Amino acid sequence: MNIKQMRGFLGLSSYYRIFIKGYASLVTILTNLFKRDVFHWSETTTATFQNLKSTITSKPVLALPNFDLPFKVEIDASGIGIGVVLS
Repeated sequence: MNIKQMRGFLGLSSYYRIFIKGYASLVTILTNLFKRDVFHWSETTTATFQNLKSTITSKPVLALPNFDLPFKVEIDASGIGIGVVLS
C-alpha cells in the first residue's frame, strides 16, 4: 500500500467514524504514517489496517436491515436543508 491509497482508505473509513467506538484510537498508527518523512509499512500497520477493515465491515457499522422489525425514521428540516436517519 502506498501513501495515496492509505489517504483514500482513511478518508473512506472516516465517513463511518461516528459508528465506530474508539475510531481515533484505531487509526492512530495509520495516521502517524503521514507525520514522518518516510512512509514505512510494518507488521503493526498491517495488523492495524486489517483490524480497521474488519471493524468497518462488521454488523454494527454495515448491516442489512431486518424487515421483520419496525423501522424508525427521524427527520430534521430547516429552511436550507433536510436530514433523515433510518433506524
